[in-house]
Amino acid sequence: MARTTHRSTGGKKLYAVRDAEGQFKDIQTFKRAHGQDIKRDSKAELMMDKKKVAKKKPAKKKAVAKKKAVKKAKKK
Repeated sequence: MARTTHRSTGGKKLYAVRDAEGQFKDIQTFKRAHGQDIKRDSKAELMMDKKKVAKKKPAKKKAVAKKKAVKKAKKK
């Protein structure tokens, strides 16, 4: 869905989407359209987030537990 830019009579920037016949399907001000774009993540951004989560390794709980056990033993 490609958008083309136009100007309103008041001078505000507009985004217009046309259907297959070339008729206007949707017209929005740039301000409103841009705000909606910012609120939503693209498919590429979602894929990058998934890759980052997959790369993270889980914390080693055994090493922490051993350190606590050693500290308790030293205190006694």
